[in-house]
Amino acid sequence: VNLAEASLLNKLIHTSLVESSHSVEILQQDPRSPLFSIKTFEELPLKKELLEGIYAMGFNRPSKIQGTALPIMLAYPPQNLIAQSQSGTGKTAAFALAMLSRVNATEKHPQCLCLAPTYELALQIGQVIEKIGLFCTDIRVTYAIRGNRVRQGTVSKEQIVVGTPGTMLDWCFKLKVVDLSRIRLFVLDEADIMIDTQNLSHQSIRIHRALPKSCQLLLFSATFRERVRAFARQIVANSIVIKLREEELTLTNIRQYFIVCQGREHKYRALCNIYGSITIGQAMIFCQTRKSAEWLAAEMCRDGHQVGILTGDLTVAQRAVTIQRFRDGQEKVLIATNVCARGIDVQQVTVVVNFSLPMDEKNEPELETYLHRIGRTGRFGKQGIAFSMVHNQSLWAIEVIEKHFR
Repeated sequence: VNLAEASLLNKLIHTSLVESSHSVEILQQDPRSPLFSIKTFEELPLKKELLEGIYAMGFNRPSKIQGTALPIMLAYPPQNLIAQSQSGTGKTAAFALAMLSRVNATEKHPQCLCLAPTYELALQIGQVIEKIGLFCTDIRVTYAIRGNRVRQGTVSKEQIVVGTPGTMLDWCFKLKVVDLSRIRLFVLDEADIMIDTQNLSHQSIRIHRALPKSCQLLLFSATFRERVRAFARQIVANSIVIKLREEELTLTNIRQYFIVCQGREHKYRALCNIYGSITIGQAMIFCQTRKSAEWLAAEMCRDGHQVGILTGDLTVAQRAVTIQRFRDGQEKVLIATNVCARGIDVQQVTVVVNFSLPMDEKNEPELETYLHRIGRTGRFGKQGIAFSMVHNQSLWAIEVIEKHFR
């Protein structure tokens, strides 16, 4: 699964915050830094316009990561920060507030830079900054992304620039649109994806090296493996590191059933029986191939179900539209191949159906994929139900899954 795509789809899904049961850990700290957390946005040194913007976004109180990170990000003298937290925890809004706070609106030149690994993620981040900064009428955002052409020597008048590393590199060094010596705050988002994508980490480091010593550095990552740590140490010196422990997928609150079927028509009848006998909020149905996903979607549509379909041949934009419609409740059923099994959290999913069990090339059950598929239900401590449809000759695979997960 492409990490950048999964991250984008999660940003689209999480209109509200994911309330994590885990606490924020401070892994490393500068003794001069204000290590306190806040319970309300009013406790922060924020302009009235920014408070209005954050409330207009629907944030009533800070999330755990915001409550800990914002006092560090807004402190004087500016403090470098490395923060690890997953999608949906409010990190984009947190660094958007920091950027909008650091800007001097009377100065018409770039003062804050934000790098993201892909075009789509850069657009998402920029939209969050624009929404929170809605009432800051003198602050402007521009996008250093493909398709946004600027002429050489044009000096950007917008104070915040969001973009991808390659285009930002061109804007800074080749086209001279951005003067890096005047940047006050540099944000690197999705650092784990940057590292896994060729060239992006080198481009980011090159931009970072041209920044003034006084520039505040903020690095965000969904994971904090050793490679991310090493990259973070290269980019962000003398930093505080804060970490929100990952929500672990657990099967304790998901009831699992299997149904023995003779073929795909029999599976479809079984699926109709499930719909006839239990209350379903929204369901995700997983198929092994695109062909079977398309067949099932056609059958369900014919029977009056509102169905979305998510397969690997769709573009990122098409997947984003499908996810958005499903999240908004325009479709009650999302049929997907494995492209969607991992990393997509839709809180209102109550039922997951494995129309076929996930199997690898050796025809062995893919245990991790099974866990991630059924983990789409029962999110954040809620109860969920998972059904798997199996042929008689595949009952051994169910035994393997039972034995592995006890």
